Amino acid sequence: MVATSQPLAAMAGLRVLMDGGNAVDAAVATAATLNVVEPMSTGVGGDLFALVWKASNKQVVALNGSGRSPMAASIEGLRAKGHHRMPPVGPLSISVPGTVHGWETLLSGEGTMALSDVLKPAIRYAEGGFPVSDIIAFQWQQQEGKLAALPSGQELLKDGRGPREGELMKMPTLAGTLRTISEGGSEAFYRGPIATAMADFVQEQGGWLAEADLASHHSDWDEPIKTDYRGVTCWECPPNGQGIIALEALNIAEGFDIAAMGPQSADRYHHLVEATRLGFSDAFEYLADPRSVEVPTGAWASKEYAAKRRALIKPDQAMVTAPYGKMVPGSDTVYISVIDGAGNACSLINSVFANFGSGLVVPGTGIVMHNRAALFQMNPEHPNALAGGKRPFHTIIPAMATRDDELWLSYGVMGGFMQPQGHLQVISNMVDFGMDSQGALDALRFQVAGDELWMEGDVANSVVDDLHRRGHRVNVMHGPHRGGAGGMGGGQIISRDPESGVLSGGSEPRKDGAAVGW
Repeated sequence: MVATSQPLAAMAGLRVLMDGGNAVDAAVATAATLNVVEPMSTGVGGDLFALVWKASNKQVVALNGSGRSPMAASIEGLRAKGHHRMPPVGPLSISVPGTVHGWETLLSGEGTMALSDVLKPAIRYAEGGFPVSDIIAFQWQQQEGKLAALPSGQELLKDGRGPREGELMKMPTLAGTLRTISEGGSEAFYRGPIATAMADFVQEQGGWLAEADLASHHSDWDEPIKTDYRGVTCWECPPNGQGIIALEALNIAEGFDIAAMGPQSADRYHHLVEATRLGFSDAFEYLADPRSVEVPTGAWASKEYAAKRRALIKPDQAMVTAPYGKMVPGSDTVYISVIDGAGNACSLINSVFANFGSGLVVPGTGIVMHNRAALFQMNPEHPNALAGGKRPFHTIIPAMATRDDELWLSYGVMGGFMQPQGHLQVISNMVDFGMDSQGALDALRFQVAGDELWMEGDVANSVVDDLHRRGHRVNVMHGPHRGGAGGMGGGQIISRDPESGVLSGGSEPRKDGAAVGW
C-alpha cells in the first residue's frame, strides 16, 4: 500500500511494488513523482527525512537527508547586509539541498532497485505532462507572483501563470535534471554542471551557496528516538527535526485520561493544546543540530521531564505563555507512507519548506531551491544560531508506531509546525478513541501558532466558547483549501494488522491524495 498527497504519485509507488520493489523503492519513486506533480511542496532542491521498518529483524532506522548551511554563512554577514532576522525567502534562506543524496542513500542501504529505475515515472510525467489536480492547482496559482519574480520561474508556469485544475502541465527542464540524476546518480547533482548552475545562480542573487558546499554534502543514518504512549511505541527521527516535540507532548498527555474526555470535547482540546505549547517552548529554546551543539535529547524525551512539565497544566485555565523547561543534558512538504508485502515500511517526508521554497528556480534545470536556512536564529548564543556547515531546526518529521515489537503504523502529518501536533492528534485519535486510519485523519484538528490557537470551522460553538473562557486565544479557520499553507496540514496513515498482514490506509481529506493498495 502507498499513501500520499497526489493520486498519480501514489500509483507510481504502487507500480513499483507490483513490479517487485520494496517499501523503500516505492517511497523514493513516489517522492520523485511528487517533485513533478506537486512541485510547490517538494523536489530535488529540498530536504528529506525517513524512517524504515525492517521486517526481517523488527528494527527501525532513521535517515537524516537534510542539508547544511553554506560554509560562508554567518550572522555577521547577514547583519552587514542589513538583516536583523533570518530572511524567510530569497538567496540567503538557501541551505544545501539534501534530497537527491537522501534518495540514493535510502536505496543503497535499504532498497532493491536502482535510482534510474525509480525515477522513470517522474521523468515520464515531467516530459509527457500530467493533469493538475484541484488543491495543487489552487496552491500553484497562489504562488504566481513568487515564481514570476525572476525569469527562470517561468519554467514552472504555464504561459506565465499557474496551471488550472485539469490542465496538462509539462516541465521539460525539470525532466532534463531528473534524467541527468537518473543516469549519473547523486554525483551528477552535487558535482558537475548542475552543481555549478545552482551555486552560480544563488551567488548571482546574493546568496552564499558554493560548489564546495554541494560537493561535501552527505546524509546520515541515525538512531531513531521513541516513547511509549499507553502501550504503543511511537518513533521519530532525532533532532535537528522536531519529532522530539511530538514525543514530549505524548508523554505529557499520557498523564491525563484523554479517552474519558471525549474526542471533540473542550477538555481534550485544552489538555492536548497545553501539552503542545510546552513542547514548542522547549523546542524553540533547545532544538538544533546535535552534530554541532549539544541537544539534551535523552532528558527531553523522558517520562520524568514530562511529569514536571505536566504539572504546569491547569484543567480550567490556559497558560498565558508557555515557559520552556530546564533540562540536564543527556544522551509546504509532502509525506509518503509505504508498506510492502513482506511487512517492510518506509515513512518518508520530502520538502522545499515554503511553497516553492526560496522562490529561486535555477535557470535551465527546473530546480526549486528550498528556504530551510530561514529557520536559523540570529542570536549567536542560541543553539540554533546560524553558522557555516550547520543543519537548521527542521520541521519535517516522518513517524511510525509499533505494538509488541510489531509494526502498527507508518504515518505523518505535513505542514510546517503543524507536524508534531498533527502526530499527537493522530496517535490520540487512534489510541485513545480507537479510530481507524481514515477516521484519525478526518477528525477535526487544532493548530497551536505561538500563543494563538486555530481550530477548524466545523468545531462546535460551545467548545470554542469554553476554550475562550479558559483563556485560549481561539481563531476559527474556514475554507475549502485547508490543506494549503497555514492550514491544518495533510496526513497519510497506513496501519498493519500483525496477525493477518492486512493493511488499512487513510488519506488526507484536506489534500488531493490517495491511499492505494494491491
